[in-house]
Amino acid sequence: MNFYQRLAAVLSLSLSLGSQAAEVIQRGAGAWRSQVSAADNAVPAAPFRTPAMLARAAPTNQWYSSVMFTRWSEVLHAIPLTAKATPLGLEVGYPQKTVVPTERKDVEIVYPHKADITLRPMAFQPTAALLAGHSDWAVDIAFEAEKNALLTTVAHGSPFIYAQLTQGDLSFDLATPLTGRVWSIDPRVLLIGDSVKTYAAFAPTGAQWVQVGQSWQLRLPGDRRYVSLAILPNSQEATIREFLAQAYSHIVDTRADYRVDRQKSEVITSFKLKTRTFEGSQGTGVLGLYPHHWHQNAALPEKMLGHLGSIRGDIRFYASDSFETRHRHTGFVPYWPGVQDVVQSKAVLNNLSKEARRARRMMLEIGQGPYWQGKGLQRISQLMNVAEVQGDMKTRDELLALVKGRFEEWLSGQNKRTYFHYSPTLGTVVSYPEEYDAVKDMNDHHFHYGYWIRAAADIGLRDPEWIKPERWGGMIDLLVADIATAERGRKDFPYLRNFDPYEGHSWASGVAMSPDGNNQESSSEAINAWAGLMLWGALQGRPELVELGTYLYTTEIQAINHYWFDIHGLTLPKEYLNVEVSMLFGGKLAHNTWWIDEPRQIHGINLLPLTASSTYLAESPAFVHKNMAALEREIKIYEGRGKRAKPHDIWQDLFAKYVALVDPVKGRARWDEWGSVELGDTRTHAQHWLAFLEGVGTPELGVTADTHFYAVFTHADKGKTYMVFNPGKETLTVRFSDGASVQAEPGRLTVQR
Repeated sequence: MNFYQRLAAVLSLSLSLGSQAAEVIQRGAGAWRSQVSAADNAVPAAPFRTPAMLARAAPTNQWYSSVMFTRWSEVLHAIPLTAKATPLGLEVGYPQKTVVPTERKDVEIVYPHKADITLRPMAFQPTAALLAGHSDWAVDIAFEAEKNALLTTVAHGSPFIYAQLTQGDLSFDLATPLTGRVWSIDPRVLLIGDSVKTYAAFAPTGAQWVQVGQSWQLRLPGDRRYVSLAILPNSQEATIREFLAQAYSHIVDTRADYRVDRQKSEVITSFKLKTRTFEGSQGTGVLGLYPHHWHQNAALPEKMLGHLGSIRGDIRFYASDSFETRHRHTGFVPYWPGVQDVVQSKAVLNNLSKEARRARRMMLEIGQGPYWQGKGLQRISQLMNVAEVQGDMKTRDELLALVKGRFEEWLSGQNKRTYFHYSPTLGTVVSYPEEYDAVKDMNDHHFHYGYWIRAAADIGLRDPEWIKPERWGGMIDLLVADIATAERGRKDFPYLRNFDPYEGHSWASGVAMSPDGNNQESSSEAINAWAGLMLWGALQGRPELVELGTYLYTTEIQAINHYWFDIHGLTLPKEYLNVEVSMLFGGKLAHNTWWIDEPRQIHGINLLPLTASSTYLAESPAFVHKNMAALEREIKIYEGRGKRAKPHDIWQDLFAKYVALVDPVKGRARWDEWGSVELGDTRTHAQHWLAFLEGVGTPELGVTADTHFYAVFTHADKGKTYMVFNPGKETLTVRFSDGASVQAEPGRLTVQR
């Protein structure tokens, strides 16, 4: 019995007990509550699912999740196409770039949905659009009316929309100024277009296209009720023929399977389509690769069919049922060693003594719920790391006891105000008091629980007994399962709740009820969660969780560098005035936050929390400096609007640490020891960070190792420093790609200078 089977058995038994009025369900030393308190929100219902989908955990936090929560979906940004379920049928569009000026003196880039074509069943009126199926990057939507249905399939990257009907004919209602014409070479094909775009609809053999006003009605033979619609990269005859060859092979499954090549420190992801061919020769299917798929990829499919622009940049189409990506895992260690310089060490210890006395208050300075409490726990666990590496074991032990105590208060299940609750309605763990609509809209679970998992791993580094499943680790395992269940089709939790395997990054909104699609603001908090998974898995002896965390960590970094930071210059349009995206939507790029338009916080939200797993931010020193230069310009614009940050130097510690990753001298110059400190960090941690980098130099991300937890730094005068964290019980020989090797001692961080 694997981990997920054991977890399902425990939840099943617990829910049975819960139905017998057991309000507190024990899990090791902790517990979750089977009922929410009277004043607390319950999770939302997701009723718009077929019976088969109702029997599985709901796939919240995905690009298509709105289908489940409303009778007619919000816009689904499949990219390059958009789709929307309506009472008439499925709207399909190929959105065009719109530049929207803002009061910030910049612009937002929006790709708004516009219905170019509506697929409308003619024999029945749908009563609802239901989630009928989903795989790693495709979704099935059923427009149902009693015993009749229009079943449609929409997929990320795909130029095709697929449809099947139980009975009757299908109307293609065209928006003005689109016009249609039957292709003279093959009467099954209807070409639809205007001066900007060209679609092709592919009817089955024996069907007939009939124009009625602005609509084209497809008269279907009784035994062939299928059709596909594609956006074409151009209107050339050769292109139409290539798409026709693939048009009758409909997507029935999509899978992104990963593995980690530890010898090369690479994450290899294999993307595979499964299709069903309704007529003609078996087609491969068509895949639309995003920039993070095709950039620097030496193993692309052979047959390219063209390309189209999109909000993610150039989407390149290939006639293929598979492709593979290889991305370098740059590694990290759980903490950095102590500062060797006597003067710097004394300064760090001086701040440590002050902050240790205030640690209880610092653990929850603002907020009340799981987000701010999670940040507070990690804030103090990172302070604990500094105490340990600087040799102050007394303070380390005091902070360890403090963090454990706060964890246990929340994990015990004894408090009706601060508690965790498992809901079988969606298959999720939620926590109270609710913050940021994490229950009502299922938002941000990976952000919130990422802090808890990472801080629990910091405890486990010092007290392996505490994190055992029969102690407090069982409750942390529930949080892990909520955001990172690695089995598809389960009833208790969905597969990778927040992560989008095709876009390569996470989504934050649980219900995705916005015309701009789903969104993610703080990409760096997603990275914090995946780093925490890796450490938790290593300490729990779960190599499969380490591999999963490595896949998520490495893949999300690639997406960040392309779509948030655009360090390769491939994705942001020339009209976009900012150097980075702080809020990425399915159909919008914005430079803002959900709570304020102050520039420091706009830039900082994709940096925090800065920990030893944040070295990926040093990938492009040129971008770091460009980003900080942009911040200075934006501050002047902000102040020119009569606004001031409060405090004036808010998050100055973040920017000092960020710059120090690529230039320790400039990072130190930005630091004000008595300036403001972000409430997920401490003055001591920032000071240790700056002093450490001054001593060892900057991350050497081009050097890899044949293990998960490693780091290399290069100093102009002192050479390289190699670090390996070995969670095992035996000495490990670790080989680096530059020829160096380290004998990593068990259960600790080994440093070789």
